Amino acid sequence: MKRILTLLLPLSVSPIFAQDFLDPLIITATRSGQEASNSTYSSSILEADFIRQSTRRTLPDALQYTPGVLVQKTAHGHGSPFIRGFTGRQNLLLVDGVRMNNSTLRSGPVQYWNTVDPLSIDRFELVRSQGSVLYGSDAVGGTLNAFTKSSDFRSRSDGKSYYGGSTFYEYRSNGQGSHTGRLETEAGVGGKYGFWLGVSQKEFGDIEDSSVGLMRGTGYPEEDLDFRFDFAVSPESTLTVAHQYVNQDDISRWHRTLNNPGWTHGGHVAAPGTWNTNTYDQERSLTYIRYAGSNPQSDDFIKNWSATLSYQDTADSEFQDRLPAGGSSIRRSNIDLQTLGSDLTLESEIGEGTLVYGFDFYHDMVNSSGSTNNNSGTNYKESLPIADDSTYDLFGLFTQYQWKATERLEITPGIRYTYAHAELGRFTDNTNTVRTNETQNWDSVVGSLRGLYRIDESWNLFGGISEAFRAPNLDDLSGNLTSKASTSSLGSLDVEPEKFITYEVGARRSSENLSLQSAIFYTQIKDVITGVPATALPGAPSVTTNGNDGYIYGIELEGSWRFQPQWTLTGFTSWQEGRNEIPSFIGGPVSSRPMTRQLPLTGSLALRWTSESEKYWIEGRVLAATQENRITAADQAADPQRIPTGGTPGYVVSSIRAGWQVNEHLDLNCAIENITDEDYRNHGSGQNEAGLGAVIGARVTW
Repeated sequence: MKRILTLLLPLSVSPIFAQDFLDPLIITATRSGQEASNSTYSSSILEADFIRQSTRRTLPDALQYTPGVLVQKTAHGHGSPFIRGFTGRQNLLLVDGVRMNNSTLRSGPVQYWNTVDPLSIDRFELVRSQGSVLYGSDAVGGTLNAFTKSSDFRSRSDGKSYYGGSTFYEYRSNGQGSHTGRLETEAGVGGKYGFWLGVSQKEFGDIEDSSVGLMRGTGYPEEDLDFRFDFAVSPESTLTVAHQYVNQDDISRWHRTLNNPGWTHGGHVAAPGTWNTNTYDQERSLTYIRYAGSNPQSDDFIKNWSATLSYQDTADSEFQDRLPAGGSSIRRSNIDLQTLGSDLTLESEIGEGTLVYGFDFYHDMVNSSGSTNNNSGTNYKESLPIADDSTYDLFGLFTQYQWKATERLEITPGIRYTYAHAELGRFTDNTNTVRTNETQNWDSVVGSLRGLYRIDESWNLFGGISEAFRAPNLDDLSGNLTSKASTSSLGSLDVEPEKFITYEVGARRSSENLSLQSAIFYTQIKDVITGVPATALPGAPSVTTNGNDGYIYGIELEGSWRFQPQWTLTGFTSWQEGRNEIPSFIGGPVSSRPMTRQLPLTGSLALRWTSESEKYWIEGRVLAATQENRITAADQAADPQRIPTGGTPGYVVSSIRAGWQVNEHLDLNCAIENITDEDYRNHGSGQNEAGLGAVIGARVTW
């Protein structure tokens, strides 16, 4: 395995699927457009065609071929990317620039990234680390901005009506089969207005692999809707109204249930499940209105602006039927959340540079309910998953200046002020005391200093220092959930904010047929919020507390090489190492332990041929990872269904994909995934990945 990955190292290339070698603009890194080759940040851009042609099923899956990212899957309907060692609420998810993170996100791997329909997305922009100045709390490991599809009415002929659309169908053969359908339509008048409507329907069947067999209960249904209307207020400004909705039902946390028979791979053994049922229902909607534009006059102080008002509605419910029977073996929990958001971004040209500045504000309103009971219904007890009737405010002021110091040198300093305020209604704390009307608040100032030096027309160096800050959220303060295999996880009012500093240096080459990028990073961690046992007794509940110092560092290599007009080689290699100083139990001795779910040495290599007419293409890909055994005995014992004894085995997985542009209206693609029927799982996941399977897709446009 290590030999295979070593061979991949000198050929490390980027996850760009169908290269045209244009230099795309990246918006997320600076809140204004900038060529990716001239960015002072490590970033990746994934286009809609990449997602469709590489048969990526979910948003987290789309990041699987991105360096520095470990895609963990607690369940088939969950997905939580670990970006530079951090996951869940330590990464920030944006949709069209609107913050998706909220104050109810629990610790560790979370399912919320799976509630964005990848078929509705035009492109993803991932900025690794470095996001706190522009986007605030949570932007520690990475910031992912998902830009949704639109009618793009300004690219149409002025004053002329247009209408179009497409329909898409995809079938996956593995297990009981999966069916995905998508209908899109657009219309408008060029240069004046345009609307876009998309509807997705998905029926994911149970998956299977060569070792576990059919993983019953891993399938689930999903419905998605997205609508967007853009109107030209003036030639330079646009008013946008958008709405997105997703609904997922009966998503099984499979690893805890009796459907999980356990897994044995060589000397590695993962435990079977013990519960009857553990299912989630997930429902989320986002509505926003935005006014954005530019001032064409050269003497205007404000050159570009964007103002957004947003409303989000999220409903998460969980049902647990535990074994053995008796006691409190039935648990139900519900969290209903409404979020009001506002955002203002301004851009001005000052001196030899550009100043980006503004503010953002998000207000969460949270209601929760929950209970535990026995099978006979005679032992009812209220058990709130989070403080009921609560609010959480997050406010930030930011500014960042892109200064072109010389023809070759660009320096980008930035600073943000953040204020967080939590008002907790009714909850039971970790001492089993009912509390009401508790208030907490924090503030922080973080800064960053980035730089880019152009060696010549092809090569540049980039890097910098960036601080990050994450305020405790409502789950940190009052959460009462089940983590790992069956550990009670409780919040605490005593936690303080987390603090991080990331140092990064990288090199980049960009030319007509070759794109290369490498980066080395080191992140210092202080006061990380984590769960530790309340006492030294076995089976003690986990209580959130602040750890001591920690660190994580890593290396990432990526690029793309068109060595012949019709042949392109792409891929990546990355690896990480990190440790945290965490108490053995509350008030107990501090020990240094590996960070959970670190990315092992991982690499991917893909070779793609495209016909001269560009009607046909075929690609073969290999994805490989070494064994991940940097775990403690205590972590493995607490989570034996997800972490096998001795760690997670390494793997080599191969696939082949092809496409045919039949005519201007019909596009076909197919894939054979996991050709060798490899028995494997991503580190920290609650299920194995699917074995051998075929994927067939067709898209009709008009």
